[in-house]
Amino acid sequence: MTPRPIRRATARRAPFRRFVIGIAVTVLVAAQPAQAQSILRDAETEALLRDMSAPLVTAAGLRPTDVQFALVNDDSINAFVAGGQIVYIHTGLIQAADNANQVQGVIAHELGHIADGHIISGEQAQKPAMGIYLLSMVLGLAAMAAGGGEAGAGILAAGQQAALGKYLSFTRVQEATADASAVRYLNTANITGKGMLSFFKTLQQQEYRYGTKNIDPFMQSHPLSGTRIQTLTADLQASPAWNKPSDPAIEERFRRVKAKLDGYLLPPPQAMQKYPESDQSVYAHYARAYAYHRAGYPDKADAEAEALVAHSPDDPYFQEIMGQILLEAGKPKLAIAPLRQATEGSRNDPLIATTYGHALIATEDPKNYDEAKRVLRTAVGRDTENPFAWFQLGTVYELTGDEARAALASAERASMVGDHRTAVDRARAAMAGLTKNTPDWIRAQDIAMTSQTAADKDRKKKR
Repeated sequence: MTPRPIRRATARRAPFRRFVIGIAVTVLVAAQPAQAQSILRDAETEALLRDMSAPLVTAAGLRPTDVQFALVNDDSINAFVAGGQIVYIHTGLIQAADNANQVQGVIAHELGHIADGHIISGEQAQKPAMGIYLLSMVLGLAAMAAGGGEAGAGILAAGQQAALGKYLSFTRVQEATADASAVRYLNTANITGKGMLSFFKTLQQQEYRYGTKNIDPFMQSHPLSGTRIQTLTADLQASPAWNKPSDPAIEERFRRVKAKLDGYLLPPPQAMQKYPESDQSVYAHYARAYAYHRAGYPDKADAEAEALVAHSPDDPYFQEIMGQILLEAGKPKLAIAPLRQATEGSRNDPLIATTYGHALIATEDPKNYDEAKRVLRTAVGRDTENPFAWFQLGTVYELTGDEARAALASAERASMVGDHRTAVDRARAAMAGLTKNTPDWIRAQDIAMTSQTAADKDRKKKR
């Protein structure tokens, strides 16, 4: 596992729009601009999310190759969409879920938002609500100017309440529509909806815990969970898939991912309490490998990784954690063998390949640099949102004296993370050293032009 927190700044994942739709616990919220959040990248988790969602994506009329999943490092129970065909899933959702089928229900709901075009229509719905708010503000200020301070304040407050109520009414309709779409996708994909209902019951318990039992249902962004359960139960139970067991292979993979996230994200003492050494299951070894590694016990982390590899020698993800522990313990030469096997076993997964390329470079052995270039070029070609891979590729180009391509790699990375000024500078440096009209030169020119335009826009905004 190589879950590095990455700030998304590319065109596909960074522009979190104003209207964010999720399946969070029902709370009174107003639409607020979503802030950039830390994204965790992990090959095994991303593969699981793609595979367990593929039948639902197809049922929604979308293409599995077009829909992406991003794991947000946030311990709250939530998932959301924020533009494009990307489903953002909080780590807290996976850690709180009892099984993969529950997460499938959540994903089906989010796919409903994407397929039904709720982001676009949601942005349009803000306009009438804003109109109410602005009108009340004008009338309220006019009343204040005429000497009616209390009356003016009352108009302002009433206007704000009306505007918020109108907007929340719209979002509740969209949430209910997404729920209905989710039921249809689950039924079409022949996946039981038991997980969806049980997860709504979990959300209902969260509502009670936070004192929302007696809140006004008309001032919520989502229908209350109890209402959603009542509305969906009959349709889900009527499906031929209702009593169909969840895919055991998917459930097994989910338990592994949940354990590794626990080991990576929980405070090490808490992780060790949840997965004590007396527990010799694969899941416990997985969690402890990460917990010990994070806590600074490399020998114990190595032992847990070795237990995993002994259990399944050909598992690429077990080889990956062994290689990662060795690499980050300052033993890159020992890390090469397991990381090479992990890369080959995962069919050159770009995240794993990036770690392998990093290890090859870290050996400081020039004999490994050509292989590092090959591996890293493949990684950046298959994953367009991997700034660490571009950094490593730039490093190996620099080590081998290819300054122009090192500059191009730096330009790619800077463009990806939104550093437009650096992207322009590095792209122009690359162009100066590359043969004109070659593919690399043309790519450098594209980065220089697009980054310059973005930098100019940023400059105007600051004025």
